[in-house]
Amino acid sequence: MVMEAGSIVEGKVTRITNFGAFVELEEGKVGLIHISEVADVYVNDVHDFLSEGDTVQVKVVSIDGNKVALSLKQAKPKPPENDGQNFRQNRRGDFRKPQGKMSASFEDKLSKFLKDSDERLTDLKRKTDSKRGGRGSRRSD
Repeated sequence: MVMEAGSIVEGKVTRITNFGAFVELEEGKVGLIHISEVADVYVNDVHDFLSEGDTVQVKVVSIDGNKVALSLKQAKPKPPENDGQNFRQNRRGDFRKPQGKMSASFEDKLSKFLKDSDERLTDLKRKTDSKRGGRGSRRSD
């Protein structure tokens, strides 16, 4: 079988480094799974996902002379798209229902923010001015 970019092949993990894992492919070729291509999540240590001697199915990303770039995460089927019923985790770790398409444009959101901000500043000024004795009340000697 001829190996070409985009094909899915099987190989055996022969060595793991801090930047990825080397995989022995058919016909004695060796390819590298870069740490960024190991999983869909942040990978701090490749050993958390792979061990030497593991048999893996990988996607050939590119072939440049003797260098073969492989991807473990691209070889996996994509998870189904959110249909609006599933919950997803945001950056803070909170789970929330995904929002649909943007209902307001950036300009609408900006004008709402400016209006809210102006109202808050007005309220703050009103509260602090009364504690200072009102507007322009300066003592003159």
